[in-house]
Amino acid sequence: MSRLEAKKPPLFISEPLTRDAVSQSLSVLSGILKSSYGPAGRLKQLHNGVGGCVCTTSQSSALLGHLSVSQPVLRVLTASVRNHVSRFSDCGLFTAILCCGFIENFRSLNVAPFTVIKISKHLLSLCLDHLKSEACGCRVSVDFSSVETLVCLVRSILTSKPACMLNKTEVDHLTSLVLKAFIFTVPCHVETNAVLGKCVIIPVKGRRVVDSTVFPGLLIEMPEIQSGKPLAVKRTGSNVIKIALFSVSMSGDGSNPEEGTVVVHHGISLEVSELNQLLNVGKQLVKDEVGLAVCQKVMHPSLKQYLKENGVIAVDRAGLSVMEPLGRMTGSQPIASIHSLSPCCYGSLKDLCVESFASKHFLHLIPEDTVICSLVLCNRSETAWDELKRACETAEHVLQLTMKEPLALLGGGCTETHLASYIRYKSSSLPGSTFKDLDCSQTQYQLVADGFCRSLESVARSLSHDGEEILTDMVYGHCWFVPSGSPCVSKWSDLVSKCGCGMNDNAEDLSWRFLQGHSGSPVTQGCPKEPSAKAADLLTLDCFTAKCSGLQVALETANLILDLSYIIEDQN
Repeated sequence: MSRLEAKKPPLFISEPLTRDAVSQSLSVLSGILKSSYGPAGRLKQLHNGVGGCVCTTSQSSALLGHLSVSQPVLRVLTASVRNHVSRFSDCGLFTAILCCGFIENFRSLNVAPFTVIKISKHLLSLCLDHLKSEACGCRVSVDFSSVETLVCLVRSILTSKPACMLNKTEVDHLTSLVLKAFIFTVPCHVETNAVLGKCVIIPVKGRRVVDSTVFPGLLIEMPEIQSGKPLAVKRTGSNVIKIALFSVSMSGDGSNPEEGTVVVHHGISLEVSELNQLLNVGKQLVKDEVGLAVCQKVMHPSLKQYLKENGVIAVDRAGLSVMEPLGRMTGSQPIASIHSLSPCCYGSLKDLCVESFASKHFLHLIPEDTVICSLVLCNRSETAWDELKRACETAEHVLQLTMKEPLALLGGGCTETHLASYIRYKSSSLPGSTFKDLDCSQTQYQLVADGFCRSLESVARSLSHDGEEILTDMVYGHCWFVPSGSPCVSKWSDLVSKCGCGMNDNAEDLSWRFLQGHSGSPVTQGCPKEPSAKAADLLTLDCFTAKCSGLQVALETANLILDLSYIIEDQN
């Protein structure tokens, strides 16, 4: 008889943020995230310690997905950021770094957490109201009749991922491809509830990035197809190619034993019966003038041969990933049973051709109206390709979000320093009724506002990885980087040429000062002005929707963690 172990009582941890282990873990996580941030971010190599895949990355989605976090407080933080990234794809590191900054700066204040939370929510509302106002100096309108701003947006995403190992020529080439692919997914005929299409990424590893290209329609790999030979395909009377899409297995291997018992009468072969049924499906397809049959799973060789002899191109093992875009592109409905075949399930294509890329051969499905496209994505190594795929998917999602809300925010740390300047100005001129409504003193409000601003500025400081000095100007509140090892000069304008986002240059005296660190009294300044120019070559831009959400998620998560008074862990 096995011995029974006495049940252990749960472990109660009071005031978790005061524990050294939690503080140390939070500091380590913050350091990992900050050192990964921006175009010059340092790469991280993650593996599970018992073999398997090694991931080299600086992107938040891969970083947080591979990190093993045991501290309950950090689990809350990482889960919150991962949820943000799953919804918006972008600004994951920004959100995580800012959240760590809020926790670090707020917990050191001699102000009750309940009061800190109320004041910080008010500061957040000031930020969001400013970002959504026409007078905001760090907001850029996106004009979809011109590609200039869209190019800046996509370039900013690609150049911020150093593990992609891209040079300028490759960035320019991929930027144009991502934009072209996105335009393919926009419906030509706008309806009340227009839905954007999809870009399917086709992997080609071991080739140059500039070999990447984009095709309207869908590419399906067919190793057995012969390139160079004309593709004979059956067409209907209206000169279109009819397509049937099967989601059921057509291998003829009988029913799945797990689905129940199959009773077979004496003298009857189940395999022959299955094959006859499949051939009957083939005869029906030929009769209905179907030119292309695509099966998600395996198709019986005899059925493939029969279809080929009757002018029907058969594709099997297409996979689940192409089923949804293929159905949407052709109008076909996946057929889930070989025993019921309805002509209304068929779709149509404009044309079919063979494309060869590297050593691979593809069947190119060309639709009447293009809302689905295929991006053949190349990179020299598997690690760089994986990172590039994530970057291109992020860029596509950001363009979709921008189409819904055609705005962008200045990047390169300028939005963060601009907001910090705005909050410092705004918090110094609030009426007394505000403090009364928040049930706090002016001193408490200023303490929390200063911590809020230092947290924003810590994100901008995280862009520096090589010892650069970071400045902010007193006119626009933008972020400026002074190269490390620069000589001492009397004027900062001799050392800086453009701000972090590229909007402003050193043509005017902007009264630069060092970006405030963890200590030091804040400098009194006026409301940051809106730049006179609204467009410039190669601006660094961030997704408006993703960054606004990241700002909210960072503060709400930090407030949740600050409000924790107990952690209860089951020890059994």
